[in-house]
Amino acid sequence: MARILVVDDEEGLRLTFKTFLEKDDAAVVLAADFAQAMTCLDEHGPFDLVFLDIILPGGHSGIDVLRRIREKGLDCPVIMITGQPQVETAAEAVRQGAFDYVPKPVKKETLLRLYRSALNFHALALENKRIAQEKERYKQNLEAVFRSVDEAIISVDGDLRITSANSALSSLCCGSRPDKFIGSRLEEIPVDGMDRCAELLAGTIRKGVSVKDRPLVFCCPDGEQRSAVVNSMPLKNELEETIGGVLVIRDLTRLHYLERQLGERYSFEGIIGRSPAMQRIFDLVEDLADTDATVLITGESGTGKDMLAGAIHYRGNRAGGPLIRVNCAALPENLLESELFGHVKGAFTGADRPRKGRFELAHGGTLFLDEIGDIPTQLQVKLLRVLQEKEIERVGDARPVPVDVRLITATNRDLAAAIAAGQFREDLYYRIKVLEIRMPPLRSRREDIPLLVEHFREHFNRKYNRGVKQISDRVMQILMNQSWPGNVRQLQHVLEHAFIVCREPVLDGDHLPPEIQEIVAPAPDSDGGEITPDRILEALSRSGGNKAAAARLLGISRRTLYRKMEKHRL
Repeated sequence: MARILVVDDEEGLRLTFKTFLEKDDAAVVLAADFAQAMTCLDEHGPFDLVFLDIILPGGHSGIDVLRRIREKGLDCPVIMITGQPQVETAAEAVRQGAFDYVPKPVKKETLLRLYRSALNFHALALENKRIAQEKERYKQNLEAVFRSVDEAIISVDGDLRITSANSALSSLCCGSRPDKFIGSRLEEIPVDGMDRCAELLAGTIRKGVSVKDRPLVFCCPDGEQRSAVVNSMPLKNELEETIGGVLVIRDLTRLHYLERQLGERYSFEGIIGRSPAMQRIFDLVEDLADTDATVLITGESGTGKDMLAGAIHYRGNRAGGPLIRVNCAALPENLLESELFGHVKGAFTGADRPRKGRFELAHGGTLFLDEIGDIPTQLQVKLLRVLQEKEIERVGDARPVPVDVRLITATNRDLAAAIAAGQFREDLYYRIKVLEIRMPPLRSRREDIPLLVEHFREHFNRKYNRGVKQISDRVMQILMNQSWPGNVRQLQHVLEHAFIVCREPVLDGDHLPPEIQEIVAPAPDSDGGEITPDRILEALSRSGGNKAAAARLLGISRRTLYRKMEKHRL
């Protein structure tokens, strides 16, 4: 029910207003002069609408009442009533905030029309005020969240100009206030690495696709390096149109420092391992972060050489550029040159249009040549020239094209033996082997097997919508005693087979492939005399000190292992 105040010195008009408005379901309060109007405003307010006569007795006008209404901060609409409408009076009433005015005599239809129009206006004004207050609260809450989080959050428009940035950005900028960068382009922030963020965000805005947990290394103005992961997300309006982007930078420098101090990084860029050999590799990749050194990765098939190449790229100073992968063994010899260096139209039969090679596609980033030992000898000469001259020649074109590429290569072949057999150039070998990283076979880091199994359990539960909560001791025994000629890739395929056929919450030996089930773990000893202290120490060494894994290797329960360790004072 609307509450209405009518102020007029004519009693008949006041009663007429009251009658008409109460029939329209309004509650009406009446006042005859300035003093009564002030009393009603103080004691009976607030009102949704005021009808106010301009001419009042006692030395005060309706304009004075209107002025006092606005001074009190009341935002209800006021309709002025006048018996002698004049332009000056109407103009003054509007200047003081009157909604409208109506001349006497007032007709019922006019009164009700103005009454309903004013109430609608008032309701709309209140709703707009409520929305504005909610927006302000939301803005304040959002700003409070931005101030409280440790991640640096930057929003940009479609031209990569910064529209907002939170205080966490200042830690990357040596204390510079983030608001000083508002209106600047992202790459203008004086931090080495922001140009790669700009490239990342530009791709996100162009494609409308988020990029999650992209590792980057920043070099601050004071020379300090910061390790971070970056998330890039498109910013969309209510029509789902991309109007900009949001960058979230999470500083992991202290975490990485602590991990290196503790030597307990169990996962590094998706590579799982806590064994000393893997920890040394993780440290080495960290040391490579700010260099463009050529890296040769060696190791057996399935050890994760391609994942290590990705870790070197994404942890390094080219993380914002492309990572182009080429499996040299998978491409026919007559196509490999064109794949690497590109070709011009008409260079050979079927070359109906020019095409960029992998070196050009990797410009500004990293080219990973897997199975480098399978490159033909004549192509090795051209590859050596590219590494020396930093330029390529497309097939069918003698014009050099400059390229800026970091090269990472990998092989499971013995390149020294290939050199001795005349199958690989010695000068190329030393060119690609500025730094060699050997990925250890899985059988030499068995303590990583429980970690890998747990990682694949979570992965395959999601992939195949399974609910496997536990890997049985028998399965772990079998897996820990395998020689794994196919290394991590073979372990992954074995577990994938098991998850496909498993429908129970516990994955047991019957779910493993038959050829794996044939390998039987050592039988548990019944009398306790067969498990010597040396065997216990060997199992603890192989499991990296994990007593549950050591017990599985020995074929006994963990409680039995504890009892035997206590017995032998281990």
